[in-house]
Amino acid sequence: MTLAKKLQNFASSHNFLGNKGPLCVALVITDIAKDKGLPLDASQLLTGANGQVKGLGKAGVQKVLKRHGISRVLASEGGRTSRGSIGNMQEYVSFLNELANDESVTLEEVEKWWVAQVEGYFSASPLKLKIDSSSSLRTCLRSVFSEAEKRQAQSPGATVVGAVMQHLVGAKLEVLYPEQDFKHNGYSVADSPTKRAGDFDFGDCAIHVTTSPSESLMEKCQDNLNQGLRPLIISSSAGAIFAEKLSSGIGLEKRIDVLDIEQFLVANIFEWTRFDAKDRKTTLQDLITRYNAIVESCETDPSLKIELA
Repeated sequence: MTLAKKLQNFASSHNFLGNKGPLCVALVITDIAKDKGLPLDASQLLTGANGQVKGLGKAGVQKVLKRHGISRVLASEGGRTSRGSIGNMQEYVSFLNELANDESVTLEEVEKWWVAQVEGYFSASPLKLKIDSSSSLRTCLRSVFSEAEKRQAQSPGATVVGAVMQHLVGAKLEVLYPEQDFKHNGYSVADSPTKRAGDFDFGDCAIHVTTSPSESLMEKCQDNLNQGLRPLIISSSAGAIFAEKLSSGIGLEKRIDVLDIEQFLVANIFEWTRFDAKDRKTTLQDLITRYNAIVESCETDPSLKIELA
């Protein structure tokens, strides 16, 4: 079996393809193997607290990519915070150690193969938004979220749906208020380190976009209220229902607004187009153009972009 075939089999069976966290692991561990030689001891590749993989981070990943003329950032944390990185490292070390017995295999070839997978990741197909005049706007938007859910299911630990939701909300705000300078952040960036009241702070409103409302979100909303802000939660249909239950459980149901993201977007599209069908496609194009610009500026996964079909 050729080296490429062995790598392909490993990557496919361990979900390394199209998943930036595992790709970061492969690049960094291959680089370590080139320096230390094979076989590797996986137990020696953990930090002192055994909480992370040694050397795994943005700097280590970008160092490898730079050698191959790639400056684009694969992951802002270099896979350091990805769930499962330790397990991925252990599985990959085991795989590399098996290759150590094959004198025809060079780690340079292994590295080049992984770099090629990164290039493929960067050129991944965008999500599709199908505009069908016979379907409702909500149905058209739902097709994007459905595709995002499928991709997320194929990559455990990925946050595709949440990222799409957040950046569509950001794009909508930009369309509504072009004079405002909205701060957009990568989906994985938490509110607290950036001192944000929510994902978007606008006027006296703290907007929280989430796929999974939680008790910690309710605590953030309570903090918003204590600061004189009005919390607004935007979620999926199921998420919105759950958020209302959570807020009711702590007596805040009359103080927190909750919206279904599909309704949130559709209502404004009708308003922007003044309920004129001929303007809807142009308005959607404007929304998606802004969305794609946001993804380009603060995410490293190009497959989060949306293409009108």
